[in-house]
Amino acid sequence: MSTDPQAEVIARLFKPRSVAIIGASGDPQKTSGRPAAYLRKHGYAGKIFPVNPKLDHIGDWPCYPDIASLPEVPDVAIVLLGAERAYVAVRELAAIGTPCAIVLASGYGETGETGAARQAQLREAAGSMRILGPNTIGLVNLTDGIVLSPSGALEMDQFPVGHIGVVSQSGGILGSLLSRAAARGLGLSKLISTSNEVDLELSDFIHALVDDPATRVIALYIESVRHPHKFREAALRARRAGKPIVAFKIGRSEAGAQAAVSHTGALAGSDRMYDALFQQTGVIRGQAFSDLLDISAALATGRVLHGKRIAILTSTGGAGTLVSDSLGLLGFETPAPDAATAAALRALQTGDHASLDRNPIDVTLAGLQPTLLRSILKVLLASPSYDALTIIVGSSGVAQPELMAGAIQECLPLSDKPVLAYISPHAPAATSILTQSGVPAFVSAESCAAAFAGMWHVQQWAAPVTETATAHAGVVTTDLPTGPLNEAQAKQLFSRFGVRCTRELEVSTPQQAEQAARSLGGPVVLKLLSSTVTHKSDVGGVAVGVTAEQVGERLQRMCADVEHATGTRPDRFLVQEMVSGGTEWILGMHRDPLGVAILLGQGGVTAELFKDTALRLLPTEGGLGRAEALAMAQSLKCWPLLNGYRGRAKADVNALLDAIVAFSNMAAQLGEQLVDAEINPLFVLPEGQGVCAADGVATLR
Repeated sequence: MSTDPQAEVIARLFKPRSVAIIGASGDPQKTSGRPAAYLRKHGYAGKIFPVNPKLDHIGDWPCYPDIASLPEVPDVAIVLLGAERAYVAVRELAAIGTPCAIVLASGYGETGETGAARQAQLREAAGSMRILGPNTIGLVNLTDGIVLSPSGALEMDQFPVGHIGVVSQSGGILGSLLSRAAARGLGLSKLISTSNEVDLELSDFIHALVDDPATRVIALYIESVRHPHKFREAALRARRAGKPIVAFKIGRSEAGAQAAVSHTGALAGSDRMYDALFQQTGVIRGQAFSDLLDISAALATGRVLHGKRIAILTSTGGAGTLVSDSLGLLGFETPAPDAATAAALRALQTGDHASLDRNPIDVTLAGLQPTLLRSILKVLLASPSYDALTIIVGSSGVAQPELMAGAIQECLPLSDKPVLAYISPHAPAATSILTQSGVPAFVSAESCAAAFAGMWHVQQWAAPVTETATAHAGVVTTDLPTGPLNEAQAKQLFSRFGVRCTRELEVSTPQQAEQAARSLGGPVVLKLLSSTVTHKSDVGGVAVGVTAEQVGERLQRMCADVEHATGTRPDRFLVQEMVSGGTEWILGMHRDPLGVAILLGQGGVTAELFKDTALRLLPTEGGLGRAEALAMAQSLKCWPLLNGYRGRAKADVNALLDAIVAFSNMAAQLGEQLVDAEINPLFVLPEGQGVCAADGVATLR
C-alpha cells in the first residue's frame, strides 16, 4: 500500500459516502445542474447535499442555503462557483473539516498573473483540505459507478468498466477519452482531470491507481510534469508493482526550445528530457494520441509478449500486407509457418484458395465458419513459430461479429499469447464486440503495431537502475572563477574529477608558442583561448597539425583572422598536444526543470548535425553508475565504432565509462553551482589507451 499519509483522502475522493454540490442548479441542462443529475443517472447510492440559497429542493434532495447549514461534513465537495467566489466556499468547507474539494472554475494560473494570484489565494483558503483542480472537469469512478463531473460525455447511459485508469491534465481530453473508449467497447476504471494542480497532481493519482485493485494499466495525458522527483518516485513504484504506465505528452515541438552556448543545450531540448525521464522510469511514451488507448487496451489484457514473431491470420490480402508492413517498421517479424504448422493448417481446409505456407496466413473464411476459425486459432496459438497473433476481420467477419468474437474467445484460455484484431472495414460494432470479448480490436494497422510495441516494451523491463557512483568528495573548485570558463579552466575542472585532458600550455606571443610546441614534441594544435568564444573554429581560432617552425607565424595569422571575425584582437592562446587514433565523442550536462541530465553522443563539429545522442537524468543523489553509462553508449547508432566495427581496433570502453561516471559525479557534487559543462571532443582511444578531453566549456555560478 502507499505510504502517502493522504492516501485515505484520495480513497474517499474515489468513493465518497456523501457529496456536497456548492452552487448546484435545478436545471440539468446547465453545467451547474449536471453533477447532481449525473450522480443520479449513474446510480450513486450515497448522500447528496445541494447548496444554493435560492432553491429549497433540487429534485428529491433538500437544498441547503449555505455550507454552514449542511447536515454533516461531506466526504467530497464539488465547487461550481466562479473563480472570484470559489475560495470563500473552499475556506468554509475546510473550516468544517471536509477532506477534499473539486474546484471546476477556470480563470486561475492558466490566465496569467492575476489568475496565478487567485490560485494562490485558493490554495491558502484550503489549508489542510485537499484540492482537485481548479479548472478541472472532475473525476469519474466507473468501477463503483460514481461520477463527480459535469462532462457532457456522461450523457451516455452505460460505460464499459475495465482495468485502465486515466489521469489527464486536460479536462476536455478526459471527456474525449471516456467517449472514445466507450465507443470501442474498451473498459476504464477511473478517470481523473488534474488540470491546474494547485494541490493534488499527476503523481498523487499514479500512487492511488497503483493501490487500486481495479486498475491494471495507467494512462496519462501530460502537458507538463510540475514535480519531477515525485513523478519519478510514483512511476518507479508503478513499475515495481507491475502496472504499466502509458503516457502521451504534448508539446513535442522544439520551436520554443532555447539552445545553450554549447552543443549540449541544442541536442538535449525539453522534449528529449521527457524522453529520458520516461525511459528511466519505464513509462511507455505514445507517439500519437490514439496510442494512449491503443497501447493501454493491449496491456490491460494482461497477456505477455515473449518474442517478436507475429502470425497474421487474414481473409483479405491487402489488409494483411498493411499489418505486416506496419509491424516490420517497428522491428517485428512475420515469419512463414514452420512445416508442421503449415501441414496442420493445410489439413483444415481443402481447395486452392488458401495461402498457408506464408505469413500473412491467408485463409478464405467464406461465409464465416466459426468451427474452422477455432481450429486455425488453436494451431497458431500452439505453434512454436509465433509469439502472438493478429486476426484481420474483413467484410465477411463484420457481418456476424458475435460469431467471430465467440470463436476467438473460446480459444483464448489455450494460451497466454497476445491476440489482437484489426478491423479492416469501418465497423464500430465489430470493434466493440471483439474488444469486450477480450480481443483488443483496432481500426488501423499502425495501431496494431503500436500495441505490440507497447507490450514488448513491458516485456523488456529490467529492474530499474539504482546504482549510483561514489562522488569525489572534497574536490576543490574555489580557485576557479565564476561565470564562463575558458577552455584551460574548464579542463582543469574536469581533470580534478578524474577526466584525463590533453597536455597544453598557455601562451601569448609567437616566441612562447614555438617554445611550447618544442616542449610538447611533434605537431601541435594551436587554439584561441577565450571564455566568450565557444565555437572557436567558426572564427578561425583553431589550427591543427602545426609544427614548432610554423606555430609563431600561424599564431599571428590567427590573431588577424579572429580580429576580423569578432572585432577583438586576442591575446591568449593554447598550444596543445595532438590526439589521434580515436573516435570523437561529446559528453555534456544539461539543466532543465525536469532535472540535470548527462548527454553522450557522437562528437566533433558534426555533433548537432547527426544528433546521435543519449540522455540520462541524474538520480536524486550522486552521479550515474557504470551500468547506466554502458546502457547510454550501447543505445547509440555510433556504438559499433567503439566495438570493433569492420575490423577497426576496439576502443577503450572502460575508460569511456569511467569518464562518464566522473563527469556525472562532477555535476552531482557541484549541483546548482555548475550551470553548464561539455567536453567536445572527448577522444576515445584504442583499448588500453584511455580517453582524452581535447576541448571543453563550463560555466560556474
